[in-house]
Amino acid sequence: MNPHYLYLLLNLLSLAFPLLFSFYRPAPFYRQWKYLWPAILIPAILFLAWDEAFTQAGIWGFNPQYLTGIMVGSLPLEEILFFICIPYACVFTYFALGHLVERDHLFPHQELISSALIIAMLVLGMYHLEKLYTGTTFVGLGLFLAFQLLKLRPRYMGRFYLAFAVILIPFFLVNGVLTGSFIDGEVVWYNNAHNLGIRMGTIPLEDLFYGMLMILMNVSIFEWLRQR
Repeated sequence: MNPHYLYLLLNLLSLAFPLLFSFYRPAPFYRQWKYLWPAILIPAILFLAWDEAFTQAGIWGFNPQYLTGIMVGSLPLEEILFFICIPYACVFTYFALGHLVERDHLFPHQELISSALIIAMLVLGMYHLEKLYTGTTFVGLGLFLAFQLLKLRPRYMGRFYLAFAVILIPFFLVNGVLTGSFIDGEVVWYNNAHNLGIRMGTIPLEDLFYGMLMILMNVSIFEWLRQR
């Protein structure tokens, strides 16, 4: 395989299975598309602006060896597609699990989980504000969770936490490749002056909470539109 198509292939493979099963008759996800696309595109605007700023600042960057070479500003086309393909797959997983697992087992504990995350994210984020990836990600997630807990008071967070635990399986595979697992070099590189330097394999710890913030925004908007 031509290595220049690696990142593009990862995006397409991440999308392929969820898109195919979106037409599964007992749980037709395609009927939710009118709620899904705003839930993907609104956070994508925010995250792409964040991505552009951090790329220009040298906090992370991209290896041209694994890119097609099509750029939009400082970002490769593949990075833009990432914020469409991955949220689609994640919201599909959340939706599908809602049909497969009837009981919300984590509902009695969802506020405790959120509260613990809020405290941990805000304390660690404020303590490491000088590390821009760590500080921005942790404080951003902590504030968004606090807004949810205190203002929105959603009833779906137990299902979200279950879905996120399942999503971690493909997360470690896809993000592992992007950060250098199984390949020479890496697709996405990180300036360790702006993160904690803690890696899960090759994946920076911050990526876990960056992903949680993005997917939670997708799910929150998706559920808000569905309930209107």
